[in-house]
Amino acid sequence: MNRCLVTGGAGFIGSHIVDELLAEGNEVCVVDNESSNSNEEFYWNNKCANYKSDVSNYQSVIKPFKEFRPDYVFHLAAYARIPPSIKNPVVACQNNFIGTCNVLQLCRYYKTKRILYSSTSSAYGIKNKPPHREDMHRDCLNPYSVSKVAAEDLCKMYHSLYGLETVIFRYFNVYGDRQPLKGQYAPVVGIFLKQKENMEALTVVGDGSQRRDFTNVKDVVSANLLAKNSNNNEILGEIFNVGTGRNHSVLELAKMIDDQVTYLPARQGEAKETLADLTKIKKMLDYQPKIRLEDYIKTEKKLGLS
Repeated sequence: MNRCLVTGGAGFIGSHIVDELLAEGNEVCVVDNESSNSNEEFYWNNKCANYKSDVSNYQSVIKPFKEFRPDYVFHLAAYARIPPSIKNPVVACQNNFIGTCNVLQLCRYYKTKRILYSSTSSAYGIKNKPPHREDMHRDCLNPYSVSKVAAEDLCKMYHSLYGLETVIFRYFNVYGDRQPLKGQYAPVVGIFLKQKENMEALTVVGDGSQRRDFTNVKDVVSANLLAKNSNNNEILGEIFNVGTGRNHSVLELAKMIDDQVTYLPARQGEAKETLADLTKIKKMLDYQPKIRLEDYIKTEKKLGLS
């Protein structure tokens, strides 16, 4: 049995990782400050040691590390989404860069074996042509991607300088059960399903031609658990794409759900297309995405979009 700490563990992706860690027989600690404005609810699991702490405040997050002393840390806590970061760049950097440095330093001090860091495919920007490979030059277009990707360098440095085992994931557009639904900046799959349920027109940003590699949260969880359990030392200090290797336009997604659409102005700082090259993660972690977007949508429609 391992002791696993999940930052952001009461949120969308983190709570799914918590559930799978518990199912695997681990002891689990959750750190979350409930700061996400897009979440309609937070998913605290009463089988865990739970701490309402803020990773951007070093003193706030010492207690869970000191009391729980984790073997593995899954670091998902972040100031997420691109548009809010453009409005609040200082907050984005405090949470995503300083917060990650705090977590890494505590992992080092309390001798955590391995940390799995959740980063973003927005690192590829607009200069890199898809499919996107981990060795491409970074093209960060907004404070969110700058702060998340800068924290990747911290993870690499803590591995090379201090010997802390780190693995970095770049998630593509994650969707699935418990996805955030509040506000105009919530992930588009959840927004569209909620709008359909409320019998509202689906709000497509721009002309809807932008393409995204929509990745189910269960596949993201799979990648994290594969990295936790891997004995392959070659994965340490490395970056891995987590996607499906397929993409759809936002308008194609909308048409899977409903024909009634309306259009909103295009947004600043967003790429036209994302598509994960999965060669590296398939080879080194034996990762295989299993859930197709169209199958998920069909299931949701059969369930009445509940």
